[in-house]
Amino acid sequence: MTDENFKTITISELTPGMYVSDIVEQSGKVKLKSQGRVTSQNVVTALRKRGVLKLIIDLSKQFDPEDESAKTEQSDATISKKEKKTKANFNTELVKAETIYKQGKSIQKALLNAVKQGLPFDDRIPSAFSHSLIESVDRNPDALLCLTRIREKDDYLLEHSLNVAILLANFARHMGMDDDAVQDLACAGFLHDLGKIRIPDEILHKPARLTDDEMEVMRRHVEYGVEALMDVELDKALIRTVSEHHERLDGLGYPAGTKGDDISVAGRMLAIADMYDALTADRCYKPGMPSQKAFKILMSDCPNKLDTALVQQFIKSMGIFPVGSLVQLSNDRLAMVLEQTDNPLKPVVKVFYSVKGNHYVPAKDINLVQDSRIKVEKAVKASDFKIDFNQYFSQHISL
Repeated sequence: MTDENFKTITISELTPGMYVSDIVEQSGKVKLKSQGRVTSQNVVTALRKRGVLKLIIDLSKQFDPEDESAKTEQSDATISKKEKKTKANFNTELVKAETIYKQGKSIQKALLNAVKQGLPFDDRIPSAFSHSLIESVDRNPDALLCLTRIREKDDYLLEHSLNVAILLANFARHMGMDDDAVQDLACAGFLHDLGKIRIPDEILHKPARLTDDEMEVMRRHVEYGVEALMDVELDKALIRTVSEHHERLDGLGYPAGTKGDDISVAGRMLAIADMYDALTADRCYKPGMPSQKAFKILMSDCPNKLDTALVQQFIKSMGIFPVGSLVQLSNDRLAMVLEQTDNPLKPVVKVFYSVKGNHYVPAKDINLVQDSRIKVEKAVKASDFKIDFNQYFSQHISL
């Protein structure tokens, strides 16, 4: 085993799926077992309560906490099943989620204006908003995840950070992180791109590849954002997360060229969610790509740039066919993915368009697990069929 497989982290960075090789710093008199798998968030909480401060993890022994919990924690599995039964109805939560999403865009606009004018903002506002966002994700994550796919091209700067916050809240919950960690990640995602408001519009919205000099200006948005967050004296750990969203494991990221173990787990997670949303969004200089292509790009950046284990967990948290994405079915119908099922290839979908007839059809929800006659053929984009899905969504799906 090489030294590269071992990493020293703080207790706040410990997450389910990690293997603890040793405990190197601990308060209190009771000494704990040094090695073992972190199978759930309960293990993290127990270690924190017992005074564990720093640990060494073995990266070669990382595992899927879902598989382990299925084997060893039957009580947690029972709880999970109960939680699934009480998940809020999608349509009911969508009404609340749309209100939250609109509020998020409004708050984001106000924050950007404050940063642009060099004025401080009340940090309690994004914190409170992140809390309400997480509450919606806890009731039914599919509603807000669906809204991240309904984009307005001219609102990218407002929607991107909001979408990243939603993706991170879902990602962190999937990872079994505690409430404080989920809150911090969602808030970091919501605030991570505030510095872009100080980038000249001719560079920020340039419909072509940036020159080296222009890219140098663009990269300053991270530093501008960090400065704005420091002005309102936000938590240092949250600011660190924001500062790392363009750092890469090989040290070729920016602004500091931070490398490997020096990049926090939260910073690595933010980098993944930020990159995914940017890849799938329609921009002034490129159309967005299907989620499956974005997943391949994320994986191609592992392990040199992105954390392999975290990228794999992010993809699991989204599903092979993410909620809100469009798919073509074997019966020549287009459908929007509404909900994940236990079979990642057979989601619940809403059929709405005939490919052969080139026309809309009465919307119908189908659980592909229950209908063996139909399967997903491929992921598609609305632009492939020259349809305005945003308009259709607002008229026929949004309530």
